[in-house]
Amino acid sequence: MRSYLDFEKPVAELDSKVDELRALAAGGALPSLVLWGPPGTGKTTLARLLAEAPNTRFVPHSAVTIGVKEIRELVDVAARERRSGRRTVLFLDEIHRFNRAQQDVLLPHVEQGTITLIGATTENPSFEVNAALLSRCRVFTLRRLDPGTLASLVRRAASDRDRGLGAEAIPLSEDAVAAIAEAADGDARRALNLLEAASALHKRSTPEGSVLSVETVAQAAGARVLAHDRDREDHYNVVSALIKCLRASDPDAALYYMARMLGAGEDPLFVARRLVIFASEDVGNADPLALGVALAAFQAVERIGLPEGRIPLAQAVTYLACAAKSNAAYLAGERAAEAALSHGSLPVPLHLRNAPTPLMRGLGYGRDYRYPHDVEGRFVADPNLPEALAGARFYEPTTEGAEGVLAERLQGWRKKREAAPKPPKPRDSA
Repeated sequence: MRSYLDFEKPVAELDSKVDELRALAAGGALPSLVLWGPPGTGKTTLARLLAEAPNTRFVPHSAVTIGVKEIRELVDVAARERRSGRRTVLFLDEIHRFNRAQQDVLLPHVEQGTITLIGATTENPSFEVNAALLSRCRVFTLRRLDPGTLASLVRRAASDRDRGLGAEAIPLSEDAVAAIAEAADGDARRALNLLEAASALHKRSTPEGSVLSVETVAQAAGARVLAHDRDREDHYNVVSALIKCLRASDPDAALYYMARMLGAGEDPLFVARRLVIFASEDVGNADPLALGVALAAFQAVERIGLPEGRIPLAQAVTYLACAAKSNAAYLAGERAAEAALSHGSLPVPLHLRNAPTPLMRGLGYGRDYRYPHDVEGRFVADPNLPEALAGARFYEPTTEGAEGVLAERLQGWRKKREAAPKPPKPRDSA
């Protein structure tokens, strides 16, 4: 089955540059490439097809096993072949596993055209491939295959007598084909392996000539394994989607991405921490209860773990998605931090300073401080920022949810503070 995948026409959806690549390969001007895409989308297939051009030698290697010594030996052979009119295409699978030293050894020979490099990777090459080497390559993105494309591949493999199931082919219902395509999760290699496994199960358990059933496909597929990782691009993409769906007030989409993460084995406490951050950053004072809900969910997951921990997480996700939103408190904190850094350690106004000793009181510490609880309305209009920041506003509350009440109250206080007579500047003898 593997040979069928490797040498058949690629079924990956590539961009319009493929025809151009074929023409360049046929004309002997194939550039170095990086093929980036999920497993089973035709990276090896495309590399082999491009290397079928005349006077081309195809050398496949895995970046996991090849070393500097092997690279130098390969380059020596490629240089001799080049003098005789043959070019060498080096196919490096899992190029993201290629370390810096190996990449540095290879770089000058790619620049000089001694070898044409085709790298295949499931990881974002922006992060995993040396910038110098990447700049000498054209990056092509291969997308995960849709169920219709996979179904077409499965039908061809089932009927092909040379490279598919051949004489061992069994009748396939459209339901079984659809089940295989769905279970393959965008991976052509997985679809072909699943077809082979389901066929073997079918022959052992059903009469000859019977149609492959959906139940047999399900038995062969087993539990679905969701594509995810804890420290690479898939991880950050799904986490980003969760947060952005919460921010967009879409509980259904947010629940889906949370389920994706948990189903793929993500640490539930990581999800809970993100919810706590979101509750302050994006809900804030528009719904002050949100932070409490998120913290309670974190504590619940910490105590009970999975699988029951999904329940408080789902509650927190739905609450946060449906809550009124405001990032005003978050932005206020950022503005205040920027002011603190740009103005340095400004002196604290004397009336706000602590005065625990006679000396400090004699220097004016705490002088003229008015205790708000002793004043009608519990509000004092005295300025409290350092003089260099007089009148600065960091917090600009929205009118969303509970924050609207705060906005109205703060507006009144600010008007009183602006209208209050300015006290004489105290002499700071500290």
